[in-house]
Amino acid sequence: MSKLSSTKTNFIFNSIYQLSNILVPLVTMPYLSRVLGADGLGEYAYAYSVAFYFTIFIKLGLNNYGNRTIAYVKDDKKELSKTFWEIYSFQFILGVILFSVYAIYSLTLAPNKMLGIMMGIYVFSSLIDVNWCLYGLEKFKVTSTRDVLTKILTMVCIFIFVKRPEDVWLYALFFSGGMLLNQIVVIPLLNNEISFCKVSAEGVIKHIKPNLVLFIPVVAVSIYRTMDKIMLGVLSTDSELGYYHSAENVIRVPMAFVNALGIVMLPRMSNMLARGDSKKSMESTFDKSIIVAMFLATSICFGIMTVSKEFVPIFYGPGFDKCNFLFYIILPGSMFEAFANVIRTQYLIPRKKDKIYVFSLIMGATLNLILNLILIPKYASVGASIGTFVAYATVCIVQAVCVFKEANIGRNILNSLPFVIAGVLMFVLLWQYTPKVSNEILALMVKIVMGGVVYLGSLAVFMGVSRLKVARSD
Repeated sequence: MSKLSSTKTNFIFNSIYQLSNILVPLVTMPYLSRVLGADGLGEYAYAYSVAFYFTIFIKLGLNNYGNRTIAYVKDDKKELSKTFWEIYSFQFILGVILFSVYAIYSLTLAPNKMLGIMMGIYVFSSLIDVNWCLYGLEKFKVTSTRDVLTKILTMVCIFIFVKRPEDVWLYALFFSGGMLLNQIVVIPLLNNEISFCKVSAEGVIKHIKPNLVLFIPVVAVSIYRTMDKIMLGVLSTDSELGYYHSAENVIRVPMAFVNALGIVMLPRMSNMLARGDSKKSMESTFDKSIIVAMFLATSICFGIMTVSKEFVPIFYGPGFDKCNFLFYIILPGSMFEAFANVIRTQYLIPRKKDKIYVFSLIMGATLNLILNLILIPKYASVGASIGTFVAYATVCIVQAVCVFKEANIGRNILNSLPFVIAGVLMFVLLWQYTPKVSNEILALMVKIVMGGVVYLGSLAVFMGVSRLKVARSD
C-alpha cells in the first residue's frame, strides 16, 4: 500500500475511533438529558472529572511520548519490544499506586460514593491502556473496530437499564465497563508485535524524564477541559455544570476528526523525519493537513452554531435553552484548537520541540484558571465557556508565533481564511432564519442543507477567484 493511501486509510479508521469516543455521550445525550436531567448530568460530570485526573496521572505523557517513541523503533522488533516494556513497566507501577489512592478517595471523600466506585473501573482501565503503542505502530483499524463494537454495547446497555434520575450510577458503570473492555480486547493482539523481555531499571528510568516533559501539557490541557467542570461543581450548581457539560460535548464533534488527523500524522511525520525525507515533502504534508483541519473545524463549528436554535430543543429537550448561548462562546474555539493541533502533532512533537508545546499550554491553562476563578462565581457556565475559548485561542497563538517563519504559519493562515469567511457567511445569513415548516426535525434538516449550500458555495467562489489570480500571474 502506498504512503498516501495508507495515510488516508489510517485517517478514516482513526476518525471512526475518535468519533466512537464521543458517540456514547452524543447519541445518548437526548435520552440522558431527559432521564437524568441537568442535576444528574452534573453529578456524573463531576465524578468523571475527578476520575479523569487519576487516569492522566497514570498515563502521564504517553499518548504523545509513547506514540512518538514507538514510531521511531517500529521497524526493529527487538528494539520495539524492549522499548515497549521499558515504557509500560513504569506505567503499570504508577498505575497500581494511584489506583490505590483513588480507591481510598472513592470510599471516604467522594460526594457520591457509588458514582466514585463505578468510576474506579475507568481508573483501573488506564493501568492496561496501551493505545499509545498501537498508535505508534499505526494499527488504527484495530482500535477503531474495537471501539465501535464496545461503544455500541455501552449504548445498548444505557438505553435498556438507565430509566430514572437515580440510575446515574448505572450510566457511570456502563461507561467505565466499556473503557475497561476496550483495553482488555487489544492485549492479545499485541502478541504478534511485541515479545516479552526483561528490562533494566536504567532502561525504565531513561523514559521517565521525557515522559514527564510531555505530561506537563496534558495537565495544562486538563485544566481547561476538566478542571473547569470541577470548579463549576464547587463554585456553582449541578444544573450549571450540566449545561456546560452538555454544550462542551458538542465541540468534541469537529475535534474528533481533527484529533484523528493528528494521531495518524504524528507517527507518520516522526517516521518521515527519522528516514530523512525531503523538507519539501514534509512542508506539503503540513500545509495539506492545515487545510483539512480548518475545513473540518469551520464547517462543523459554524454549522452547529447556525442551526443551534432548532438543534437544542430537539437534541436536549426542555430546560436546556442555555446551551444555545454557550455554543456561541465555546464552538469558535474549535478553529484555534484545530490549527494548534496540526502545529503540535506535525511540527512540534515530531521535531522534539517540546518546550514550545509545554509553554503554550501553560500559558493557556494559566489564563483559563484565572478567568475561571473570576468569572465562574458570577457567571457560572458562561464564565467557564469564556475561559475555555480564551485558553484555546492562547495556545494556538503562542504556538503559531513561536514557529511562525520556520513552519510558514503566515501562508497557512491565508490558506485558512476562505474556510473561516465561508463559515461566518453561513452563520450571518441563516442564524436568525427559521424554515416555515410544521415539523421541527424537518425544519432542522432544511436549515442544515441550506447551510451546506451557502458554505460550499462560498468556498467554490473563493477557490475560483484564487485560481483566476494564479492564472493571471502566470
